[in-house]
Amino acid sequence: MNRIEFEHHRGRHILLAREVILNEARALTETAEGIGADFADAVELMAACKGQIVACGVGKSAHVAAKIASTLSSTGTPAAFLNANEAVHGDLGGLRKGDVVLVVSHSGENPEILAVLPLFKQLELPVVAITDNPQSTLSLVSNVVLIPGPRSQADPIGLAPTASSVSAMAIGDSLALAIAQHRGLTVKDFEHRPGGALGKLMDSVYGRPPTA
Repeated sequence: MNRIEFEHHRGRHILLAREVILNEARALTETAEGIGADFADAVELMAACKGQIVACGVGKSAHVAAKIASTLSSTGTPAAFLNANEAVHGDLGGLRKGDVVLVVSHSGENPEILAVLPLFKQLELPVVAITDNPQSTLSLVSNVVLIPGPRSQADPIGLAPTASSVSAMAIGDSLALAIAQHRGLTVKDFEHRPGGALGKLMDSVYGRPPTA
């Protein structure tokens, strides 16, 4: 594409970017408005975990699950990431009774996810699902199901997950901080973090006066 052709498309690129971002913002608003009793149930279940939270996904949802696991760990909740593609090739060996599984899946029908669900049940591991499909197999077998909302299912050009990934990640962030609050963790528990950034985040989220 030469410079003249690129200049012709500049306006379209800008409009698309705005559409994508606004769609994600609307999806987040819808996700926030949909938070209710199921979210509280998930927090209670995960906060009572005697082992670790195992965040599982495949494809783009795997990246979201990995980020959620990292956020949980950094806010005081033991967590690990499990790629569903690798799970059936040995990685399931890291699961233990007492763990809780958090599965992220846009459709709730990924073959890789469906393959590992019976193994979660065999180990009697509670499953929390973040999925856009309340009628999916994943939803039907999960202990708690969190639905981001209809808008997260409708990405502007339908080529890759955008709003759905953002909404799922926002739910994961919310779970991590709510679990920390449920367990009674305070800013003092995060003072060992570089620059005290997490302590300041906890202050901001829970409306506390900033620490010195």
